[in-house]
Amino acid sequence: MVELEKEVLPLPPRYRFRDLLLGDWQADDRVQVEFYVNENTFKERLKLFFIKNQRSSLRVRLFNFFLKVVSCLLYIVRVLLDDPREERDCPGCLRQNASAHNRSHFDWSLIIWVNRPLPLWALQVLVAFISFSETMLLVYLSYKGNVWEQVLRIPFILEMISAVPFVITVILPSLRNLFIPVFLNCWLAKHALENMINDLHRAIQRTHSAMFNQVLILISTLLCLIFTCICGIQHLERAGNNLTLFDSLYFCVVTFSTVGFGDVTPQIWPSQLLVVIMICVALIVLPIQFEQLAFLWMERQKSGGNYSRYRAQTEKHVVLCVSCLKIDLLMDFLNEFFAHPRLQDYYVVILCPAEMDVQVRRVLHIPLWAQRVIYLQGSALKDQDLMRAKMDDAEACFILSNRFEVDRFAADHQTILRAWAVKDFAPNCPLYVQILKPENKFHIKFADHVVCEEEFKYAMLALNCVCPATSTLITLLIHSSRGQEGAAGSVDQWQRTYRRCAANEVHHIRLEESKFFGEYQGKSFTFASFHAHKKYGVCLIGVRRMDTANILLNPGPCHIMGASDTCFYINISKEENSAFVRGHREPVRGPGGESRGVPQTIYHGLTRLPVHSIIASMGTVAIDLQDSSDSSPEGTGPPALGSGTVSRSGSRTEVGGCNTLALPAMGGSAEERRHSIAPVLEVVDRVHNPTFDLLGDQSEDEGGEEGKEEEEGEQKGQWWGAHCEWVKGYPLNSPYIGSSPALCHLLQEKMPFCCLRLDKACHHMPYEDARSYGFKNKLIIVSAESAGNGLYNFIVPLRAYYRPRKELNPIVLLLENVPEADFLEAICWFPMVYYTVGSIDNLDSLLRCGVTLADTMVVVDKESSMIAEEDYMADAKTIVNVQTLFRLFPALSIITELTHPANMRFMQFKVKDHYSLALSKLEKKERERGSNLVFMFRLPFAAGKVFSVSMLDTLLYQSFVKDYMISITRLLLGLDSMPGSGFLCAMKITEEDLWIRTYGRLYQKLCSSTGDIPIGIYRTEAHKLPVSESQVSITVEDYEDTREPREPLLCRSGLHRNSTSSEPPSSSSQAMDHPLLRRKSMQWARRLSRKGGRGSSGAKGVGSAAERISQQRLSLFRRSERQELNALVRTRMKHLGLSPSGFNGMTDPGNRLSYILINPSPDTRLELHDVVYLIRPDLLSPVPNQAGTRKPSAGPAEGHRFDTQDSTHL
Repeated sequence: MVELEKEVLPLPPRYRFRDLLLGDWQADDRVQVEFYVNENTFKERLKLFFIKNQRSSLRVRLFNFFLKVVSCLLYIVRVLLDDPREERDCPGCLRQNASAHNRSHFDWSLIIWVNRPLPLWALQVLVAFISFSETMLLVYLSYKGNVWEQVLRIPFILEMISAVPFVITVILPSLRNLFIPVFLNCWLAKHALENMINDLHRAIQRTHSAMFNQVLILISTLLCLIFTCICGIQHLERAGNNLTLFDSLYFCVVTFSTVGFGDVTPQIWPSQLLVVIMICVALIVLPIQFEQLAFLWMERQKSGGNYSRYRAQTEKHVVLCVSCLKIDLLMDFLNEFFAHPRLQDYYVVILCPAEMDVQVRRVLHIPLWAQRVIYLQGSALKDQDLMRAKMDDAEACFILSNRFEVDRFAADHQTILRAWAVKDFAPNCPLYVQILKPENKFHIKFADHVVCEEEFKYAMLALNCVCPATSTLITLLIHSSRGQEGAAGSVDQWQRTYRRCAANEVHHIRLEESKFFGEYQGKSFTFASFHAHKKYGVCLIGVRRMDTANILLNPGPCHIMGASDTCFYINISKEENSAFVRGHREPVRGPGGESRGVPQTIYHGLTRLPVHSIIASMGTVAIDLQDSSDSSPEGTGPPALGSGTVSRSGSRTEVGGCNTLALPAMGGSAEERRHSIAPVLEVVDRVHNPTFDLLGDQSEDEGGEEGKEEEEGEQKGQWWGAHCEWVKGYPLNSPYIGSSPALCHLLQEKMPFCCLRLDKACHHMPYEDARSYGFKNKLIIVSAESAGNGLYNFIVPLRAYYRPRKELNPIVLLLENVPEADFLEAICWFPMVYYTVGSIDNLDSLLRCGVTLADTMVVVDKESSMIAEEDYMADAKTIVNVQTLFRLFPALSIITELTHPANMRFMQFKVKDHYSLALSKLEKKERERGSNLVFMFRLPFAAGKVFSVSMLDTLLYQSFVKDYMISITRLLLGLDSMPGSGFLCAMKITEEDLWIRTYGRLYQKLCSSTGDIPIGIYRTEAHKLPVSESQVSITVEDYEDTREPREPLLCRSGLHRNSTSSEPPSSSSQAMDHPLLRRKSMQWARRLSRKGGRGSSGAKGVGSAAERISQQRLSLFRRSERQELNALVRTRMKHLGLSPSGFNGMTDPGNRLSYILINPSPDTRLELHDVVYLIRPDLLSPVPNQAGTRKPSAGPAEGHRFDTQDSTHL
């Protein structure tokens, strides 16, 4: 046991409690490690102070520069105190007058010895000693093993020449008056200045300009050359002309400027030799410096230099970041940005990694833009370039994607990185980002404003199919214009009206600050909208509460206007720029010709608004309104509005199955006819929450029970009625992140993928062509290269819940590539949505997808064709294909997307169309005037038949001034569905609606009945042109022979005035013929028949065969181009097994033009087939209750109407 105890070792200190308390274990185990031991030596500390440390090194170099300048000044003082004619007190000096020698014989002692006073010598010795000590210390600290590298440096040699002799004179006083070339210290001062500038920029942590350094070096070199020459000539001429410093300066300036007067010249050969040497040095050194300066100047011109920080702090600027700057993009940005008066003082800094091309350079040299636009070549991913653009001081940063990139996803990725880089560098700078693909939008949700190109594009094209020319409407609203386009060259009435209405834009103002809307505080929204339009000509379309950021378009009559509400209205100019002129209405002639005065107040019991309070520029508003005091409470007058069920879900507004715009029944007296429109109520009486049936359809209630049963019977006869039922809900599968939820018509069970293919049969559906499906409505065909996620936004607006089921058009996607499963999963829930694989340039593909049954064809620009060797040739294939499609199917409404707006002039191109040539001249004049709407008078654009996605760029630019424009545009297009916000729809004026007469009366009728807000008119007119002989001769071949009478060119244009109408022309209109064309056709037929008769009589042996050949030949000659195209289509349809019945290729739209009137004046006359744009209230929002006269069995649509009080009659 004892031995075992001896073998047990004691515990280590860290395990003993006593040592743990005493802390002995810490001293035993911890080892202190010192870092950077080498830097603690004396040499390293000196090196840190004199070289490595930026601030201390800057101080040392500044002190060195000061010493060199002081030494040069002391030399000048010595020269001014020196007189070579005095006697020299020095060993070996010869007493001789300086003027007694010539060029060959002079006194060298005057050159070697000088007169240096003792105090001056002491100062020079002190400066030289300090300078020499500093130089030797820097040599010691910079020594790295090669001493000759330090000794043979030019600054070291100059230091030894100018400092060591002074140190020697301290030891040898007899050499005190020895000449020492101290003026060479100017070169050492130049060297110290260069080092000092470098340390200065390192110390303040800012990048410096190479241009500044090079200019500084050039100036320093030139000064050093002149100073060296001055001092050298002056000293050497002590033995000659005895020149002063000023004489030497005069001589050097005259010599280096190559003037050479010759009045002052060197007299001895050493001074002459010095002049030669200095000229040679100047000829070598200065050109090198100038070359480097010129090179840096050219590089600076390419890169753009820097934006001044002083200007950034005193002036306002925005930054435009693009990867490739095109001239069209630049001009669109500049014209739209500087169109606003308060942006005139802003600067635009363009940051682009590419070099400025010739066209952009030429534009930026124009004085209008040269002082306000600065081009910087650089990348937004580099902090140095962002610092050059002063991004942290910018008011906004616009980041645009390159839509001409081959890979659009790569272009979006570059945009995302730029946005991240700018947000990281300048977190407080507002970002305005343009993105191409919707699936990349969620990466930049932090940006203040985002415009997704494909989202807006497809939604706009979709609304073009149901609301004609929506793309033109939106484009005109987001472009800044004063209505002056075409003012000089427009001769037609439609151009003047179209130009004036195109100047309308969306503006905003707080209600309590507004004269337009301030008096309607506490009134309903529809009341304020109607009376503001009647009184001032402005169209109130939306409102925003102060406590929310959501904008509501037409919130309906339930919304009560508050003082803090922000009102959004359409007008030519904002209220702040408007002048109010009081005018009086003139007497109006009654039906009997007698003059009757208009009463001073329209509503005696409601509003007491004076009639004469209107804007003089808007003209008088002739509206016959009803006095509420005249209404019959007993119900003996016309029926009340609340007597029927009203539906506002369709394109027509109906009451109890009848049109609400229809003229009510006449009473016993003619005076009751005038009281035809109900007044708009100030405040509705009762509000309740509606019960909206998601499984029902508002259109089913419009025709009552009979219409519902009829529709159900038709649905059972169709395959989709038996397959599954329709419901209303939110799509289950979205193809990308960030899509806004929208209530749509959906299938209760999703469609199998095989059934989505229209042109191929499957075990579910045996059909292989569109005609076999038996669609009730005409098709909408979309031709695209591939099924991108943006195409989803084309389907959603066309399947919105507020569109009646009976009016939904089947959608057929004509794709060149087979869509992916993710896209099919997203669209398989929508009813009547199909796809086929084919191309627009293939007639068989068009016929298989049902082009003969289609009403609208949408041609989307191909992404692969956007890249072309010549920019504007990117649309070549699309334009030619659409032109072919137009010639084959003239009755088809074709909506085309182009890359460049300038190519609109080639749509439906006609060579000898004189009117198109006149419009082309008008467009050229507008381009010369600098208008940003040069294409607005082109007929395809005015009619909404062509659209370019580049038109959406101005939406992002305008958002800088109007931050609400993107939100309003998304609400109009249906991309966002805000609860309580209305939607855009259209209504067509028929013959039964013409009793309303004017746009102002229509405004009142809609506001008082359905709560709709009209914002514009789409008008189609017959365009009559004088027919010249050349036009007739060209048009002859397009007509049938005399046995098939055709509709004449001028007569048929006046029959169908609306291009959106799909009704075929009547047979009576086709029975008419043009007399001149008929006469020429008869002459050609007789001539050909005579030739055929002579040929057949000469060949009696052939007989009937020759006659048959002659008849065929005659028919071929007489066949027109239109007949050939029809025969081609019918032949291909028969070949594909399609029935050609129903194909009418002879329909010609004629000479018609269509255009848009945004917010026309109230006295604008309504015409037949006008399409009125409406903003309809949300069907799901709380609405006013109806009157007690409503039938209890009216259906679920009862809750969507509002009461107009029993005392109000139609």
